[in-house]
This record gives sequence, C-alpha cells and structure tokens, in this order.
Amino acid sequence: MQQLGEIPAKQIFPGFYGKMVHGDSSTLAIWDIKKGSTLPEHHHFHEQITYILEGELEMVIDGEKHVLTTGTVHVIPSDTPHSALALTDCKVIDSFAPARDDYR
Repeated sequence: MQQLGEIPAKQIFPGFYGKMVHGDSSTLAIWDIKKGSTLPEHHHFHEQITYILEGELEMVIDGEKHVLTTGTVHVIPSDTPHSALALTDCKVIDSFAPARDDYR
C-alpha cells in the first residue's frame, strides 16, 4: 500500500507530469497537465482508458476530435492513433493494459 502523495511525479512529455502505479499487467497514470501542453499523435499496443478528473482536454482519436471535460471517460483501443491538447490545466487518470514498462 502507498499514498499517492508519496509517489514522485515524472515529466513524461513537456507539461505532462505523471505519477505511475504499476501492476503485473496494467499501469495507472495520474496526470497533472499544464494548459497549452500538447501530446503529438502517436499510438501504442496498450489499450488506454482516459478519465478526466478536472479540466478540458482536446483529443483527436482515430482522426475524430473530442473535447473531454470533467467526468468524461473514453476508451482508446490498442494501436489507435491519438493526440492531446490541454485547453485548461487538467487532472487526468489513464489506465493502460498491458503495463507500460516504458513509464517505469
């Protein structure tokens, strides 16, 4: 067991600060994202579930633009191209399966 406050935040991408929790087969990422920060289009073999705790995050997922707001949840299937732009400061939870070894 661990307190979230004990986990150091890592800047994974410019303006994206994440606290990572790793299990054997999944990763939970808790993000603080600064307004105006962008994540270029990419894809990965991990399934991703994104939940917006606070703020507005514009995402282009498989060519379709979405504005995710507080309380929104979105499933991004494996190998689906996606990008993001923080329209405001955001707090976001991402769940990845399988585990994101590149985030360790």
